[in-house]
Formats: sequence, C-alpha cells, structure tokens
Amino acid sequence: MSEEAQGQTKVPETDVLPTEEQILEALKVVKDPEIPINVVDLGLIYGVKIHPNGVVDVDMTLTAIGCPVQDMIKADAELAIMRVPGVKGVNVDFVWSPPWTPARMSEEGKKQLRMFGFNV
Repeated sequence: MSEEAQGQTKVPETDVLPTEEQILEALKVVKDPEIPINVVDLGLIYGVKIHPNGVVDVDMTLTAIGCPVQDMIKADAELAIMRVPGVKGVNVDFVWSPPWTPARMSEEGKKQLRMFGFNV
C-alpha cells in the first residue's frame, strides 16, 4: 500500500529541512577578511537552530567586539545559508559570551593559521 493510501503524505523534496551539517558547510565560504580563514574553522559559530518552517538561526561571534567588518560578515553568512536547499529565512545574531579565543578553532583552522606564520 502506498504512503498516500495509508493516510501519510510524502513531504515534497523542496520542503525538506536543511541539516546543521549543511549549514556549517555553507558557512565555510564566509571568511574573516582580517584572518583569511572561514568562520567555522575559526570557531566563530556558537550555535545553529533550524526551525520547522525552514528559518535558520545562527549565533556567532567575532574575534573582537567592534570588528569593523561585522556587517559584511553577517551579510556573507546570510547569503551563504540562503543558498542551502530548504532554507526559507536566516537570522544571524552576534553574541559575545563566552568571548572567542583561539582554543575554539578547529584543527584545520589552527593548521591554516600556522601556515600564515601564527603560533597556535
């Protein structure tokens, strides 16, 4: 018996919600212009919440309060997330607690920083 015959409706492919992994992968194109490493590997993403209506909330931070490129990074993040299938809207909020430290970076991010001559 088909799903429809059993009273279940199949969710159209376009209504499938994105996963946190897809959102994080999309955010890897967003780079801090002062430190040419993506925001995921820098450890700037503090949380991703995907709502049933397809809206994605992202809590992120920056390496310093008052970062002059905050608006650009936010716009880049919103554009990157909107490209993920199933995303209907995006809210990017900057949070400052806990403060960012290099300890939040991924091993890949640390490796990239070392290639630029930083000791992490």
